Amino acid sequence: MKVFRGTEEEIMEDISFDFRKHERSGELNMQVSSFFRKEGNKTAYVTFSDKKRQAEGEIPSCRIISSAGFTEEEVAGLELYMKQNLDMLSNMAATIDPIKAFMQ
Repeated sequence: MKVFRGTEEEIMEDISFDFRKHERSGELNMQVSSFFRKEGNKTAYVTFSDKKRQAEGEIPSCRIISSAGFTEEEVAGLELYMKQNLDMLSNMAATIDPIKAFMQ
């Protein structure tokens, strides 16, 4: 497993570089949902995707719960990214207003 360390930009550069190594697009999109209650716990989804692959993770557990097209090493890198950036991802999820987002 490759360990990703550094700032958010450096981590994403490392992850993108690893993807290019596998002859795939270096561009990775990330989406964060608002928090909701799942089995009594506050949870949000984080989705990573490009043209051919998709992975969905949960915070605060920082686990990828579904993946299509990513290698095990890449999934481990995405989970590490979520762990290292949990505060930022949580803040993003907390500031999303579902009604306002729906109306756009």
